Amino acid sequence: MAIVYSSLNHPLRVPLAAEVHSRPFLRLVAQESLTHLAVYDREGSNASSSNSATQHAILTALCTHFGVAAPGSDAKCFFHDFGRFRLKWECHTEFATYTFAESQEGSLSVVDAFDRVPILHVPQEWLVSLQGKIMVAAHVVLDQGSAASEPSAEMRRVFDGNVLAGSKVLQGGEIWTDFVIQSDGFTRFVVRDNGLRDQQAGRLVQRVLEIETYRMMALLGLPHAQHATPMLSAIEGELATLTAAMTDTDEAIAEALSRAVDDEKELLRSITGLAARLEKLSLDNSYRFSASKAYFRLVRARIQELREIRIEGVPTVDEFMDRRLAPAMSTCESIARRQEALAGRIAHTNDLLRTRVGIVQEQQNRKILESMNRRAAQQLRLQQAVEGLSVVAISYYLAGLFNYAGKALKAAGWLINPDMATGMLIPVIASGVWLGLRQVYKGVNKHTDAVAPSVSALYKAAES
Repeated sequence: MAIVYSSLNHPLRVPLAAEVHSRPFLRLVAQESLTHLAVYDREGSNASSSNSATQHAILTALCTHFGVAAPGSDAKCFFHDFGRFRLKWECHTEFATYTFAESQEGSLSVVDAFDRVPILHVPQEWLVSLQGKIMVAAHVVLDQGSAASEPSAEMRRVFDGNVLAGSKVLQGGEIWTDFVIQSDGFTRFVVRDNGLRDQQAGRLVQRVLEIETYRMMALLGLPHAQHATPMLSAIEGELATLTAAMTDTDEAIAEALSRAVDDEKELLRSITGLAARLEKLSLDNSYRFSASKAYFRLVRARIQELREIRIEGVPTVDEFMDRRLAPAMSTCESIARRQEALAGRIAHTNDLLRTRVGIVQEQQNRKILESMNRRAAQQLRLQQAVEGLSVVAISYYLAGLFNYAGKALKAAGWLINPDMATGMLIPVIASGVWLGLRQVYKGVNKHTDAVAPSVSALYKAAES
């Protein structure tokens, strides 16, 4: 029973299995001439634009010119034989590659092969539409090699006498290049077939072109690193100035706490501004640095797949990348680490300053509480003074009432001297009033003592 397209399959089984074969290499047999373009849409890094849609529009324009049906909008790879040349198109996350291949009849010299590249069959109007988008442009000549493995006079003429990099690869091939953009705007590669097995030539050419493409894409991070260097130096200088100002503020704290708090808050606003500037710089560079690191790993992986063998007197591709590309990538990595370290220093300084501001505010709150305690003590003394006056006043009024009561009893016929009786009762009245007020004050103080712990807890919570 066939289950390839039956309901037994997981919905993603077939597309995931096809993904492994979605980017096949070209089948090449010497002698071949190839032109490779990597189209990088600078707006593709913007989240609001789609690199895939832009690249499909460019491919559709080329196919329309030749009357060929373009692939669907979800296609990532496209191959078609246009008669005079063959085209392999691949769409990646940030760019798309166009590899034009043309078989050469007869035996041509390497110089003549570079004069008959397939880009000559591409309409000029389409090339003009790529203005400002070509990141990689390279010509490759796949030549039937000889036993000699050294740069000949013809080879040096192809590369205008520049210093060459080359090596024996895959136990049957050679690659030669100078990684220099020639006067025609293209980088040149010569791949020799000295006995490669079937289909090895296509894989070798693809690896060479991927090395060049990923090399250029990895170098996109270098301008970001160079642009970020003076900005990081400026932020570091301002941070050092603010840190020095923090030590100067210690004297201000001893002199005037209110002025010190204002100074600390101003420093805090300045450090927050530095953190915002660094965060924006990190956001602008983080993706580019991560992408450059990933592209550099791909370059290293493709070089290892070549299994290079040195040609005496000629640097290998691996050596060239170690000398030219690796320092640029090290610069990007060092800037990325510098950004992270500076962000940590700013965060540490910010935390330290916030702690200092909190300590100063707690000292102010403590002084306020001490002032409140002094006022409470003054109020207590006033209360005690008022308490004595209250006893006298209340005793006076109560004595007056008793005097009126004694006069009333005398008028009723009682044998009593109201003035004498009132004078004798004054000590009793004063004692009773004093005892009564004491009971009232005790009740009030008991209620206050019960509320005080909760108020103290609130103060401690506020301070923490």
